[in-house]
Amino acid sequence: MATATTKKKSDKYEVPEEIMELEDDSVEEKTERPDFTSLIKQSASEWEQGWWFMKPKWDEWALRLKLYNNQKRDKESVGDTTLFSVFQTILAALYDDRLAATFSPREIGDDEIAENLDLVADYDYDLMEKDIIDYEWDFEAAFFGRGLLCVMDFDESTLTPSPYVWNRMVTVRDPEAASVNGDRAGRGASRFLYREIRMTKEQLANNDQYFEYESLKGAGNKNDTKSPLDQYMRDTADAAGLGDVQKFANIDGDNASLRLREGFTRWNGKLCFVTIGDNGKKVIRYQELERNTIPIVDRVLFPIPNSFDSVSVPDLVEDKQRARAVALNLSLKGVKANLHPMYLFDKNKIDERQDFNFAFNKFIPVQGNPAGAVVPMTKDYIKQDVSFIMETLSASAERATGTPDIKQGANPDGKTTATRDTLVAQGSDSRYGLAARIFGWSERRFWQEYYNHLKENMDDGIHEKMVRVVGALGAAWRPFKKSDLIVPAEHADPNIKIESKAVSDTRRFNEAKLFRDYLTLAATDPTAQIRSGMRYYGKLIGMKQDLVEQIYPPTIDELRAEEENMLIYEGTKAIVLPDDDHYLHLQIHNKLPDSPTKTAHLNAHKRALILQKTNPEMVPLPTAQGAVPVDNLTAPAQEGGRKLPVL
Repeated sequence: MATATTKKKSDKYEVPEEIMELEDDSVEEKTERPDFTSLIKQSASEWEQGWWFMKPKWDEWALRLKLYNNQKRDKESVGDTTLFSVFQTILAALYDDRLAATFSPREIGDDEIAENLDLVADYDYDLMEKDIIDYEWDFEAAFFGRGLLCVMDFDESTLTPSPYVWNRMVTVRDPEAASVNGDRAGRGASRFLYREIRMTKEQLANNDQYFEYESLKGAGNKNDTKSPLDQYMRDTADAAGLGDVQKFANIDGDNASLRLREGFTRWNGKLCFVTIGDNGKKVIRYQELERNTIPIVDRVLFPIPNSFDSVSVPDLVEDKQRARAVALNLSLKGVKANLHPMYLFDKNKIDERQDFNFAFNKFIPVQGNPAGAVVPMTKDYIKQDVSFIMETLSASAERATGTPDIKQGANPDGKTTATRDTLVAQGSDSRYGLAARIFGWSERRFWQEYYNHLKENMDDGIHEKMVRVVGALGAAWRPFKKSDLIVPAEHADPNIKIESKAVSDTRRFNEAKLFRDYLTLAATDPTAQIRSGMRYYGKLIGMKQDLVEQIYPPTIDELRAEEENMLIYEGTKAIVLPDDDHYLHLQIHNKLPDSPTKTAHLNAHKRALILQKTNPEMVPLPTAQGAVPVDNLTAPAQEGGRKLPVL
C-alpha cells in the first residue's frame, strides 16, 4: 500500500504526516496514563517486605529440591530416595484421581444450559491442556504446601481461559494473608501478590498491553542479590549438575531477556495487575480489574486453618531422608572397612610409626608379638540397631503421609495376607480421599472462574463455540452461543459440584449392586415402574444418557407430560386425559416449581386415579376421534356429580 507523501518539518529531518499523527496519538495516550509514582513506591515497599519474609522459605525449599533430585552429590556416597518415593506415590494417587465438575441449575428453565456447560467444559478440558496444568498445580501444592493457578487470561482463538501455574520459588506474598482471597467475606485475603519473570522485548511487543518498554535494559551479567528467579535458576542448575549460567552476561540481540516483576495489588481503591521493569522503577503494564478478588486459585494439600503455608510432603519426610542417608552411608563405609581392614603389627619386628589415622589396607605397629607377626585388627560389623533405625525412619515417613510399602508397589518383608493388604489399602485410601476432597475446593473455584470467563468474554453476536460431542451414535459437532451457556442475567449462576472419580466410582458401584438386588425384587410386583428403574440402573453403572434413552426411549406419556409441563409453566391449560399414565405424569409434573396451577393439575391426575379404581367403566377407551378428556366425565355419585378439574 502506498504511503502519503505529505511531509512536515522537524528539527533535523522531514517526517511523513501520518507518522506525525501516530506520534501525536502516542503522546496523547501517554499523557492520559495516570502518574505511577505512588504506585511504584507502594509496589517497591510491598516487594521489599514480601522478599524478606519469603527468603528463609526459599532457601529451605532450594535444599529440598536438591534432596528430591540431587545429581551433584558426592560420587562416593549413596543418595536416599525416601522423599522422591513418598512424594511420587502421593502425587500419582491425587493426579490419577481426576476431579469431575458437574454444573446444575439453580433456577427453573436452566437445565439445558447446565447440560450444555457439562458438554462444553469436558471438551474444553483438552483445549486448555488441563491435564498438564493439573500435574504442575498438584506438584506445587504437594511440594510447597500451596499451589497458585492464575486464571486471568482468555484465549480468543479457542474461547477458553488460559490458566498457568505460578512458581512458588519466585512468588512474593503478603505476610499477613491466610490465603489468596480469604474466606467468603474476604477475611485473610492477600493485599498483594507478585512474582518475578523474564521476557524479551519481542514478547512484550506481541502483547499490546505493555507500553514504554523500549528503553528497558537487559538482565546483564550482574546478579541481583534480591532476584528470586536468579537464585531459583542457580539452585535448580546446581541440583541438576549444570553450570550457573547467571555468572555470564545476558545474551545480546532480540533474545536478550528483561528482569520484570508482575503481580496484583490495590491502588487508588481498585484491584490492578501491574508489571514493573528496571528493578521496580518503571511501570510497563497497568490493568484495572473489574472485580474485587485476585484471579488466582490456590490449592492446598494438608491445610492449617488461618495459615497460608499448609503442611507439605517434604515437611514430613525431609528429616527422615537425611537421617536415612547418613545411616546408609555410614553402613556402607563399615562394609568397605570390613572388606579392606586395618592391621596390627609387631613394631619390634616391623619398625613403622607414621600414619596412625584410619585408612584402608593400613598396618599399625603394636607393643607385642602378634601370632605370625601380622594379624587383622578386630572390628565391629554392622549392628542390628542400624536396620532398626532405618526401618523406624521409613515407618515414620509412611505413617505421616499415608503411603505404606504396598502403595509404593513394594512388599519388603515378604509377609502378606489378603486381609492385611485390604486393611492397609483402605486406611491409605481414606487419607488420599481426604486430600482429594480438599483439592475439590480449588477445583470448584477453577470452574467458577471458567464460567465467569465465558460470561465476560463471549458475545452472542460474535462468538460461537463448536464442540465435538460423542454419543451413542458417534461423534457430532454442535455450535454453542453465549445464550446456550450462560444463564439469564436475572438468574443465579449454576451450582458446580466436584466429585472425586475414584470416590464416585466406588460409591456408584456399591449403589448399583444394592439397586440391582432391589430391582430384582421389584420385578415381581406388576405395579412397579421397572422401566424407570432400569434407566436409573444404567446411569449408576456409568452409561451415557443418550444410550440409555435409545434402549428405553421416552414413551408417549412421557413426551406428553413434558409438553404439559411447558404449558403449565407458561400458564396455558393442559388437558388431563383418562387414559394417561397418571403415576408417570405425577412424577414428571413434580419437576415444576410449586404453584396453584401445578397443584390443581396434580389433583386432576389424582382424581383420575381414584375414578379408574372405583368406576373403571367411567374411563372409556380411546376412539378414532381421540381420548375423551377427563373434564367431560362425571365423578361417581358419592362425589356429587362434580367434574374433575382440568387445567
